[in-house]
Amino acid sequence: MRISHLLIPLFTVTLLFQGCNKKESSEDSLVSTAKFSLVDTKGKSYTVEKRGGNFTLDAGEDKVVLFDIFATWCPPCQAEVMHLGNLQKKYGDKLIVMGITIEEDQSNESLDKFREKYRGGDYRIANKADNQPLARAIASTIGVGQQFPIPLMVLYKNGEYVTHYAGATQEEIIDRDIAQALGK
Repeated sequence: MRISHLLIPLFTVTLLFQGCNKKESSEDSLVSTAKFSLVDTKGKSYTVEKRGGNFTLDAGEDKVVLFDIFATWCPPCQAEVMHLGNLQKKYGDKLIVMGITIEEDQSNESLDKFREKYRGGDYRIANKADNQPLARAIASTIGVGQQFPIPLMVLYKNGEYVTHYAGATQEEIIDRDIAQALGK
């Protein structure tokens, strides 16, 4: 009996305080946000904002953004460089290809040489400490887990997820998806 006399006041106090707490809307509790800072090999800074499962690049408003998560030692990553350069050239300022290396010890010069060696043209490659956390955040939102395959390319339009590609992907497939995202 004594235990029940102690539980009733405790239960009442608990209900009182829960009733006074500010409640979050269900949308707020489901949306997680984060910001990532990127710097490309030319020294230009970018901010990527994660909101829920969407990623917005500050320079990518009204554009299609293709994040390419890669490593320089990866043969399929090397093979895609030329295709990414072709797509950047074809779509110009309507597309931002942002390479995100998962390697920690690459210099800007070595990444630029990597892109030149594989005839990648002029797309951006980010080289900063936030690369790996951003890559993990993107991978987790699309459901490929933390041990994701590379190359991993993820396409967004106005920050909203469009599609992704794991492993070597034909240029024509990516081209078709970019054109559809742009409404062509």
